[in-house]
Amino acid sequence: PETMYGQTNCWLHPNISYVAIPTRDHGIFICTRRAARNLSHQDFTTEHGKFTVIAEFLGSELFGLPVQAPLSSYKIIYVLPMLSIKEDKGTGVVTSVPSDSADDYAALIDLKKKAQMREKYSIKESMVLPFDPVPIIHVESYGNLSAQVVYEKLNIQSQNDNEKLAQAKDEIYKKSFYDGILLIGKYKDQKIADAKKFIRDDLIVSKEACIYYEPENKIKSRSGDECVVALCDQWFIDYGNESWKEEARHVLQQLNVFSDETRQSFEATFDWLHEHACSRSYGLGTRLPWDKQYFIESLSDSTIYMAFYTVAHLLQTSYDGHQN
Repeated sequence: PETMYGQTNCWLHPNISYVAIPTRDHGIFICTRRAARNLSHQDFTTEHGKFTVIAEFLGSELFGLPVQAPLSSYKIIYVLPMLSIKEDKGTGVVTSVPSDSADDYAALIDLKKKAQMREKYSIKESMVLPFDPVPIIHVESYGNLSAQVVYEKLNIQSQNDNEKLAQAKDEIYKKSFYDGILLIGKYKDQKIADAKKFIRDDLIVSKEACIYYEPENKIKSRSGDECVVALCDQWFIDYGNESWKEEARHVLQQLNVFSDETRQSFEATFDWLHEHACSRSYGLGTRLPWDKQYFIESLSDSTIYMAFYTVAHLLQTSYDGHQN
């Protein structure tokens, strides 16, 4: 989300089919059918698992459309063609930040330099030429325009130079995340690693962004269906509760451990522990006492047993339970 400050345009693939669907709280979304299916399982639509298509069109039909982009330095940006967008990843709609994405920089340079390409997709010069990369992140080894520096360093020729662009993407992301300093906006002068979450939360609160999930890779069920990420009712154990963590840290201080590495391992685990799903809807196991439609997930079950053993002697006269 920190790169939203540097948006210069929006990308669509000319030959991908997009749909417009009404959502429950966010107006009308334009995305691929695959993304619409994912969204419908995450409570974006009025009926779970179903969506209504009010229009369908190729990406090329939307080229030249003016749009507003949250946080962008440009009040109005335009929808432009990008040939590397994949229909089976994300929504098929890509925001363009050529200051810090070599893919975006390469595609923008192609359009700026190639009049024939602009003519092919009916793109006017005024939709491309005035939009230069916006310096938003400073990286010591690259300066304020990382994508341009790496693009030139690797001698990338066009947006079709896939191997070099993949190398550039990996290189820029790591440097920006760990070493990057924000140059613009509310969190100016903060490290990207620190500011990222705050910017994300601000966009969600202002309703300029929403949380969308999908599988990291393509997953198929045994029946051959493509899997989605569904928002379902679920019970969690809150291992991230700070009062629990403080008690655990206090107990750790009193423990004799064999090495500092062991103690540090405990401390690191306490830090990253957070909510853990503890229920499932089918299978063998113990019913959740307060919600009988669910079973206690097996790992949580074994964790609860361990906790129970610490107080079992207070509830019964023997650990094996043969006496009441």
